[in-house]
Amino acid sequence: MTQSELEQSQNEDAMLLAIRQMQQRFDKIVEGGGKTRIEKQHSDGKMTARERIDALLDKGRPVLEIGAYAAYEMYDEHGGCPAAGVVVVVGYIECRLVVVVANDATVKAGAWVPMTGKKNLRAQEIAMENRLPVIYLVDSAGVYLPMQDEIFPDKEHFGRIFRNNARMSSMGIPQIAAIMGSCVAGGAYLPIMSDEALIVDGTGSIFLAGPYLVKAAIGEDTDQETLGGAKTHSQISGVTDYRMPDDITCLKTIRSLVAKLGNRPRAGFDRVTAKNPLADSKKIPSIFPAHPAKPYDMLEILRCITDDSELLLYKEEYGKSIICAYGRIDGWAVGIVANQRLVMKNGVGEMQFGGVIYSDSADKAARFIMNCNQKKIPLVFFHDVTGFMVGKRSEHGGIIKDGAKMVNAVANSTVPKFTVIVGNSFGAGNYAMCGKAYDPRLIVAWPTARIAVMGGDQAAKVLTQIQVAALKKNGQNSDIEAEQKLVTEIRERYERQTTPYYAASRLWVDAIIDPRMTREWISIGIEMADHGVVENFNPGVLQT
Repeated sequence: MTQSELEQSQNEDAMLLAIRQMQQRFDKIVEGGGKTRIEKQHSDGKMTARERIDALLDKGRPVLEIGAYAAYEMYDEHGGCPAAGVVVVVGYIECRLVVVVANDATVKAGAWVPMTGKKNLRAQEIAMENRLPVIYLVDSAGVYLPMQDEIFPDKEHFGRIFRNNARMSSMGIPQIAAIMGSCVAGGAYLPIMSDEALIVDGTGSIFLAGPYLVKAAIGEDTDQETLGGAKTHSQISGVTDYRMPDDITCLKTIRSLVAKLGNRPRAGFDRVTAKNPLADSKKIPSIFPAHPAKPYDMLEILRCITDDSELLLYKEEYGKSIICAYGRIDGWAVGIVANQRLVMKNGVGEMQFGGVIYSDSADKAARFIMNCNQKKIPLVFFHDVTGFMVGKRSEHGGIIKDGAKMVNAVANSTVPKFTVIVGNSFGAGNYAMCGKAYDPRLIVAWPTARIAVMGGDQAAKVLTQIQVAALKKNGQNSDIEAEQKLVTEIRERYERQTTPYYAASRLWVDAIIDPRMTREWISIGIEMADHGVVENFNPGVLQT
């Protein structure tokens, strides 16, 4: 075995191990509140959230799950909250793309913790940006009371969801809600602010206050079914539109309703008949290095994703630390902006890119982004960036100005943007490459991703230097052993906080994906965006 073959084998082993670990974590999340609570759901005549989604969506069509790792390793003092107690997917019903939001009643009876609210708002954001119908499968006890101060009153809290219900209605985005379990207090507004509401007989109920609170508040004795069951709201109050005998009939009725939705104008992104990449996507694990500091050619990865492995490189010989290229992904025309980590030779010697953005690269990327907006071509960003180049030479050359130019172009871009974090995503490089703050339609991470203001080693050195300088200023000598302990503590904390799971748990990314599925995610993302509206591009103030 040659050295190259050995490295490829090591790369593949490391990536496949990371993918297996990712799948094991996901399999645990899918269990929700555990087998006992799933069995309880079944004994009550109810399907679980994931069973409902499976029955609702078209068979054999792709499904994108958003926020599966939300709240991962959070709220341990409250018993944990797998997937934040709600399942969100983008999938197909009767060949139409929709967003489905399903409460998982096996997790805290479907009650809302802070990340539940954030995840629901992300689902609504996707629907609003892309003009996709939303299906709510409601089965929730409402706000998780021990954490009410973190979910109830603020702008991005629980109430924002109802505001979005109203906004989507005014935008003409269809919303269908199925009351398939409890629907209590403020949560009662969500299904009723939807366009149509279904309720399942015997299990579905909806009221502002349950029987116990009614008794405490006004002294009235009543039961749940009389207060807000299917018969009450279908025959007396008229709150619901369809009374369903069971879950499966309810889901079939939703499919029938979606099938009759009218077609709307598309954004018109260019698509031709798709061609498979000549370089198999299965090769990606052997290309991406096992060690994050190792150089590799990003072009090899891109050729595993683009149709026919074709790329039309923009300014190929200029600003080489960023690749800008036109291509197609599953037939869709795309503009690709990707960090390059090659060691290359020029007339003077070797150039070590290492994912650093230089002035010429920032200038090139800004111009390319503007071109894609002019041509109405969606943008796809591939992150493996440690930040902008620093040092006296870079500062004198105006790296801040050139970096600002690129950030400006990304911020003002109106075509859909999609972000894939394959490796590092540090500092201002995260911003310039369309990180979460810059409104990508979808942002996903590979298991090898790292997201932070800087790497753990750099952070440890910087903070240690600051402490040593402070001691010297006070006339004290630094303790070598204490210094080393501080370095280790900071590095370990940063390593923990830079993992893709830490990011996904807080919804800094929508999903952690198998790298071999990158092409499918981008394709559905663009199809999703094609349902939306693209505004005219105004680049703002860009210094030349």
